[in-house]
Formats: sequence, C-alpha cells, structure tokens
Amino acid sequence: EVQLVESGGGLVQAGGSLRLSCAAPGFTFDDYAIVWFRQAPGKEREGPLCISSSDGSTYYADSVKGRFAISSDNAKNTVYLQMNSLKPEDTAVYYCTTKRQGDIATIMSLRIWEYEYWGQGTQVTVSS
Repeated sequence: EVQLVESGGGLVQAGGSLRLSCAAPGFTFDDYAIVWFRQAPGKEREGPLCISSSDGSTYYADSVKGRFAISSDNAKNTVYLQMNSLKPEDTAVYYCTTKRQGDIATIMSLRIWEYEYWGQGTQVTVSS
C-alpha cells in the first residue's frame, strides 16, 4: 500500500506563503500524475486545484492560478505546492493524490474515487 505524506501546512496571515510537500517513501512518481485537492470546513472536496501530469504538463484551477505553483524533486520522490498571496478562502485541508499515466485531459475527467492513492492531508489556515 502506497502512503502519501503531506506536510508544510500551518497558520499564515493573508498575503503570506506556504510550501506544501507530498512525499511517497519507497515509491516513485514516474509515470504518475500528482494532483492537489482541498477541502474547506463544511464543504465538499474541491479540485483538481493543481496537476502535475505524467507527461510534464501542469494545470491550475482559476481560483489558484498565478498564486500557486507545483514542482517536483524526483530524487526525493516529493512534489511541492508553493502557495503565495494566500487568502482566507484558501483555508482548507490540502490533499495530494495520484493517477497513473494521467495527462491533463484524463485527470479532468476523473471521479474522486478513480485516484489511486491519497495522503492524510495537511491543514492550511489563512487569517485575515
């Protein structure tokens, strides 16, 4: 069973930045898309927010475009989500998940249960 581990969440003031990590000890992300979702209190899981596809393409939802950036360190089997200019409405638990051989079009057509592995989430709280 692959376990994804998110970290890097915390409390930050509006306008601040955080960098989230999604690590998979013993697992390589080769040939996998990494996708970030988030879930605010009392709301359904929102996403895909950001996608790093298996063919190297990226996607950002309008709500985070220009503020969030996804990157990866293959040597560390870790994907990062750099979040800048944070807003109170970004407050949520952030999750990473995977889809093998997932290009952008494929990812955008998936139902939530079609992803393979999920992390436990990391809390991001943005104060006004």
